[in-house]
Amino acid sequence: MEEAIDEFIRYLSFVKEAKENSLVSYRRDLMRLLFFMRKESINSWSEVTEDQLYSYVRSMNEKLMADTTISRHISTIRSFWHFMVESGELEDDITEGLKAPHIEKSLPKILTEREIAMLLEQPDINTPKGKRDKAMLELLFATGIRASEITRLRIDDIEFRLNCIDFKNFGQDRIVPFGQHARGAIMDYLKGGRLNLLGDTVDEGILFLSATGGKAMSRQGVWKMIKKYGKMAGIKADITPFSIRHTFASHMIENGADIQVVQEMLGHTDIASTQRYADNKHNYIREIYQRTQPR
Repeated sequence: MEEAIDEFIRYLSFVKEAKENSLVSYRRDLMRLLFFMRKESINSWSEVTEDQLYSYVRSMNEKLMADTTISRHISTIRSFWHFMVESGELEDDITEGLKAPHIEKSLPKILTEREIAMLLEQPDINTPKGKRDKAMLELLFATGIRASEITRLRIDDIEFRLNCIDFKNFGQDRIVPFGQHARGAIMDYLKGGRLNLLGDTVDEGILFLSATGGKAMSRQGVWKMIKKYGKMAGIKADITPFSIRHTFASHMIENGADIQVVQEMLGHTDIASTQRYADNKHNYIREIYQRTQPR
């Protein structure tokens, strides 16, 4: 049974080109399922019944696992079973009846202009690391780009003459402009911070370097940096890179930006992903109306 999981992971890696963190998640979910089935004295995936899959889902509910976690497990099981049927290892797909729990999609907190200003004031721009963090925060708020994108940016992705990021090296036909505040912070970092972080490491052209070794920052490093400054600024809400991306999009739409422009800047392939920010604006207007209109 474990060999089938290994084959599925290889398929995801080499055929679907899934990312490493996704592969780890898939394997972890399936090994948990395998452990459950072995406790049920199941020695082959062909022996698993629909009722046993339902029992597995019930066991997760009984352990009070989050709905999002249960939904991910069900998605993993469905993908695995589909692979096994397609490869001829199993005859029937018994996962079609599995129902994922309904999950209310909630958007993260929109930061106010005051909270943004407080967050941007936290880095110590007298240090190389502080200059880097200031530049990263300014660029994130100015563009709404993803944490995975900002860690991959190279110096030559920045068009200083036009004040924009050109994503052609990412395989995208996408240009995202930024303002003078972000430009100034990036220039300050390049002049007085980046070389210090680079040290004796060979320069590979990565824009934002880690504080150790002169390599590219990790996504986890970006998350930790944002959380640290959020705490220093006294912001009680949980601040993440997605909070900043969400704030960028919401502020753009609230101030009259065309939704298709915001879609292109965010790099959404489906406008439905961007539409939720417009929906959020309408909900916000309705909330203000209900709170302030006496009738």
